[in-house]
This record gives sequence, structure tokens and C-alpha cells, in this order.
Amino acid sequence: MDQDKDAHGHEQEHQREHAWLVDQFEAQRSHLRAVAYRMLGSISEADDAVQESWLRLSRSDTSVIENIGGWLTTVVGRVCLDMLRSRQSRREESLDGHGPGPEPGIRHEEQQSAINPEDEALLADSVGLALLVVLDTLNPAERIAFVLHDLFDVPFDEIAPIVGRSSATTRQLASRARRRIQGVGTQEQADSDVDLTRQRAVVDAFLAASRAGDFDALLAVLDPDIVFRPDSAAMAMGPAKEIRGAQAVAKQFVGRAGGARPAVVDGDIGLLVAPGGQLFLVLKLTIVDGKLVSIDAIADPARLQQLDIRALDN
Repeated sequence: MDQDKDAHGHEQEHQREHAWLVDQFEAQRSHLRAVAYRMLGSISEADDAVQESWLRLSRSDTSVIENIGGWLTTVVGRVCLDMLRSRQSRREESLDGHGPGPEPGIRHEEQQSAINPEDEALLADSVGLALLVVLDTLNPAERIAFVLHDLFDVPFDEIAPIVGRSSATTRQLASRARRRIQGVGTQEQADSDVDLTRQRAVVDAFLAASRAGDFDALLAVLDPDIVFRPDSAAMAMGPAKEIRGAQAVAKQFVGRAGGARPAVVDGDIGLLVAPGGQLFLVLKLTIVDGKLVSIDAIADPARLQQLDIRALDN
């Protein structure tokens, strides 16, 4: 009998805790939905992100969560970042002809028929279509940093772990997004496009020389003091150390870049290796005055996930 009373008491306590948790979440729901909608530009996806945040909360030890509202905002941010990166990946696959691409970021899908049209219109009006259009031009990390900091006053120290960057870099991401949204960065963006075109010419020359096995042509695009830095995962593929000097670096790449493709990596030119569509290796390139001055080889899966990558045509 006592055991039955204890079991019944535990069940009642569990029900009270669950009811309390539901109340805490519902108090945050509208805020979380607003955050997710500004990040995703899609009401149905925003609702999916909010639902995922509830599932994660319900599975967590809430006794160690000091601020449930802040915790949920962070979780929604992470969920939205994953969704944006997945959307970007599908878009790139579509451009490469490997599969269907996503709808544009701002969507009013037919399957949203279950959503109240008045509710949808009010939420869209509160954000502004123009803002959503510009937000959709940002890369995922920029969008998360801008939305959380500028629209919802989340400190950069709290945003940095979400996007996998330092606080200083996260501040730069938000600043770059802010300039674009305010229209101040128009000329800067034009200059950036010109610079990217110049960098692309160097990369194309590097790839052509490497694929042709032309050692002298390869040397011509390398700075004499170039440094090649592989991470620990890339070291397992060889070479297993940092390499300095044009001659030594050229020997590593001559005849070996057949599977590499040009890409924009964190806003700068780079190369990616993705056999069968699976990202395997990224080379972050630093180009100064038309010469490659450093090559960073990244193969660690955790680091690869943190990069913002946009594949370019070969």
C-alpha cells in the first residue's frame, strides 16, 4: 500500500513538473516564433523550429537551466542555423544537378493551408517583406548573428557558440549583415565582388597548373613564403606537418587537384573536395597581390560544419 502511495505521489509530482514546464514554454512561444520567422522567412519552418525547441526542453534537465527563455532562444537559434545550412546545401545540390533545390527563403507554401491566413499576414507585416528579402541574401551565420543581436538583443558572447565562431568574429558577421541591410554596404559589396573575381583568377590558374602537372606555372601563383597548414584530420591524409616555401608547397599540389572545386568559404575564395556530394576537405586560401600566401587544409568534420561554403562553377 505504501509503495502504491509513493508511486502515486511520484506520478503527481511528475505531472505538476510537466504542467509547469508547459506553462513556461507557452509563455515563450510567441517570442520564439517571432525569432524563428525572422531567421527562416517561413512560417511553417518557424513552427517546426519552435516545436523542436520544445522537444529538446522536455528532454533536458531543467534544474540546471537558470533562464528558460534565454535557453530556448539559444536552442531555436541552433535549430534555425541547421535548417538554413540544410536549405543552402539543397540549393547548391540543385545548382549542381544532384537533386531538387529548396524554395526561396520567403515562402508561402500550399501545404501551409493549416496556418491561419490572418495570423500569417500579421506576422509578415510585423517583420516587413523588404527585410525578409534582404535577410535571405545573407549567409546562415550572418543571418543568425544579425537577427539575434540586432533584433532581439542577444549578446554576442551568447551567439558565438551557436554559430561556432569567436565573439569578435560574430560581431563582424552581424556588422556585415547590418551594412547590407541598411544599404550602406552597396559599394563595399561591389568592391568585394571585384576582389572575389580577382581571387578566382588566381585560383583558376592554380588549379590549371596543378591538374596539368606544370610545376613552373604552379610556382608562378605561389608566394615564395607561402605556408600550408593542415588540421589534424588533414594530416592523416598527408603531409603530417606544416609546410613552408613555394617549392615545398608546389610539390604537394602538382598533379593532385583533380577533384578540387572553387568555392566561397566564409566570404573568401577557397577550394572544396566533395566526392559523391559528401564534403571531405576544404582548402581556405589567402591571396595577396595575386599570389597565394597561405593554404589551410580543413578535414575535421566539426570544423567543416562551422564553415559557410558556397560552391562555384568549375
